[in-house]
Amino acid sequence: MIQLTGSLQMNRIVKINFYIVNTIIMKNKIIFLALLLLSFNLMFAQNSLLSDLPKGYTPKEVGNRLAHRFVVGKHMLHGGKWISYPETFNWNGSLKYAAITKDRELLKLLKDKFEPLFTTEKGLLPPKNHVDLNMFGSLPLELYRITKDKRYLDLGISYADTQWQLPETAKSEEKEWADKGYTWQTRMWIDDMYMITIVQTHAYKVTGDMKYLDRAAKEMVLYLEELQRTNGLFYHAPDVPFYWGRGNGWMAAGMTELLRCLPKNHKDRSRIMQGYQTMMASLKKYQMPNGLWNQLIDEPDCWTETSGSAMFTFAFITGVKQGWLDAKEYAPVARKAWMALVSYINENGDVTEICVGTNKKNDKQYYYNRPRKVGDYHGQAPYLWCTVALLEK
Repeated sequence: MIQLTGSLQMNRIVKINFYIVNTIIMKNKIIFLALLLLSFNLMFAQNSLLSDLPKGYTPKEVGNRLAHRFVVGKHMLHGGKWISYPETFNWNGSLKYAAITKDRELLKLLKDKFEPLFTTEKGLLPPKNHVDLNMFGSLPLELYRITKDKRYLDLGISYADTQWQLPETAKSEEKEWADKGYTWQTRMWIDDMYMITIVQTHAYKVTGDMKYLDRAAKEMVLYLEELQRTNGLFYHAPDVPFYWGRGNGWMAAGMTELLRCLPKNHKDRSRIMQGYQTMMASLKKYQMPNGLWNQLIDEPDCWTETSGSAMFTFAFITGVKQGWLDAKEYAPVARKAWMALVSYINENGDVTEICVGTNKKNDKQYYYNRPRKVGDYHGQAPYLWCTVALLEK
C-alpha cells in the first residue's frame, strides 16, 4: 500500500512537471511567434514607406511624365558634337521605366528616337576616346537587353571594350594606368565611377563575361582608396577638397549599380559594400530638413541641388530594397527624399534647381556660384532611376 501510494505521488509529480514544461514551451512559442509577427509587421511597415505613396508621387505617375518629356526633347550634345552622357543616362532611365512598366508604346518611341543614330545621325555617335564618351555604350547595350536586336550589341560592346584597349596615341600617364590593369581613361575624378561602371556592368549583363565586372570592381576599389574621406564622402578630385553634391551622386549611383551585379563571393564586393554603407551613413547625417542635400553637401548655407539629391535617393531606395541598408533606419530617409524631389518638378515635367555641368576647381565659391538650370538632363535622368528603383520588387 505504501509502495502504491508512493507510485501515485511520483506519477502526479511527473504529470505536474510535464504540464509545467509544456506550459513554458507553449509560452515561449507564443512569445517567439509574437516577436516574429512584430518583426514582420515592422519590416512591412518600413517597406511600405517606399510603396504606399500619395497621388502625384507614385513612380508610375512621375516616370510617365519624365519619360515622355524625354521622348519629345532635343538632343543634348557633348561639345555640340555628340550624344552626351546626360542624354545617354536620361535615355537609359526612360528605357528602364518603359521595360519595368511594360509600356510597349513608350518603348517603341524610344527605339524610334535611336534609329537615326544608325543612319542619318550616325555622326552624333561619340568617339571612343574619353571616359565621358565611352559611357554611351550603356545605351545600345540596354536596348539590346530589352529587344535582343544584335545591332545594339555590336555597337554598344565596342564602347565597353575600347575603354580597356590602350590606343597607339596614348600618353605616358594613360599607359601607366593600363599597365596596372586599370582603364587608360582613369583620371581620378569621382564622376568617373558612374561613367566607367555603367558601361562595364551593362556589358556584363548582356554577355555574362566576368571580365567586365572585374574591371569595374578593380577601378572602384582604386577610387575608394584614393578619394573617399573618413566621413564617407568624396572630394571632387584629390586636389579639390570639396564635397560637391552631384559628384558624390555619381559615386553613390556607381557603387549601387556595381553592387547589384557583383556576386556575393567576389573578392572586391566587401570593400565596395563598406565604401557604400559608410557613404550612406554620412549622407543620412547631412540630409537637410527639407529632405534633400545641398550643392556642397556639408555646407548648410549652400543651395539645395536636385540632381545629386536624386542620385542619393536612388542609392538609398536600392539599398533598402536589396537589404544592404537597415529598412527601419533608412527607408524613412529614402521616402522623405523622394517626396521632396517630386516637389521640384514643374508643370512641364521639368526638374528645377539642377547644377549645370561642372568641372573641378579648387575654389569653394565656384561651387556656390554654379548656374542652375531647369529640365537639364543631369537632373531628369536620376529621377527616372528612382522611379525604376521604386517599382522594382
